[in-house]
Amino acid sequence: MTDASTESREEIVTEAVAKRRELVNEAIEEDLPITEPERLYEASRYLLDAGGKRLRPTVLLLVAEALADAEPLSEAYRKFPALDGTEVDVMAAAVSIEVIQSFTLIHDDIMDDDDLRRGVPAVHRAYDTETAILAGDTLYSKAFEIMLETDAAPARTVEAVDVLASTCTRICEGQALDVAFEERPEVLPEEYLEMIENKTAVLYGAASTLPAVLLGADEETADALYRYGIDVGRAFQIQDDVLDLTVPSEQLGKQRGSDLVEGKQTIITLHAREQGVDVDALVETEDVDAVTEAEIDEAVARLREAGSIEYAKEKAETLVERGKDHLDVLPENEASDTLQEIADYLIERSH
Repeated sequence: MTDASTESREEIVTEAVAKRRELVNEAIEEDLPITEPERLYEASRYLLDAGGKRLRPTVLLLVAEALADAEPLSEAYRKFPALDGTEVDVMAAAVSIEVIQSFTLIHDDIMDDDDLRRGVPAVHRAYDTETAILAGDTLYSKAFEIMLETDAAPARTVEAVDVLASTCTRICEGQALDVAFEERPEVLPEEYLEMIENKTAVLYGAASTLPAVLLGADEETADALYRYGIDVGRAFQIQDDVLDLTVPSEQLGKQRGSDLVEGKQTIITLHAREQGVDVDALVETEDVDAVTEAEIDEAVARLREAGSIEYAKEKAETLVERGKDHLDVLPENEASDTLQEIADYLIERSH
């Protein structure tokens, strides 16, 4: 961990994200306008307009600032200085990453038949399943269109599009593994870590490495930044596993323990099984709406007793520390310091 206290770190990260989120939101309206057919584009923008922390685009913008040793929150995101003196629209790349994130959420909610996302009805509930599928597909294709608008050198643009394409492929592979795990009687922790790397962490990896690609940094720097994103992205997902069990339902915005009730494999349940815990018997119902807080309390107590929740926390901490080591390729400046703070924040957050 860095020297900042949890409270001060949250303030640093909250301020850094909030300032960049405002700029990203403005750019989303510019790069993804609501045009004809309006219903399609309204559905495409629905989750983007509903909120979201914008953590991934914030990471992307901070890496760009750190690489260029630029003043934080420069108004030049649309004409950002590359390392060879040319100008690159790094904000377009940031929007592209957030658009991909929204695409994955829409399709996830359809597959899981979830009712809510970001405190509002899921897209397939607010519109209909057909429109939601089309909205997700539209966001997927629009992300590539937007990435082509960075004005980076042609070779760097091709590489950036390749990064985005391979990221989307791996996200789908991760989702397929996640679905398959629900039908398997046994999954190893190493397999779970591979799944969350594909499903969740690769988008953080892309956000971290794309500025290096677009601004013309060397391959070693791009690779190190990618590893930073992968490690903190995996830690982010593990923290989500912990929060699902330990944070009140009102704060989570969904039923606490829903992953456990639905039989989803997490690093916590996998560790518990290895300790001899009958995870399937921890709750008696598979209906999230029917489970009681008392049942979840009992299940969490059993998981704590097995050391499984602490195991998950320690695994996340190890990943974050390793991820921060990869930031040594960046100059020492305010932006790189903030990337360190974000890494720690991801496993200290309560929502």
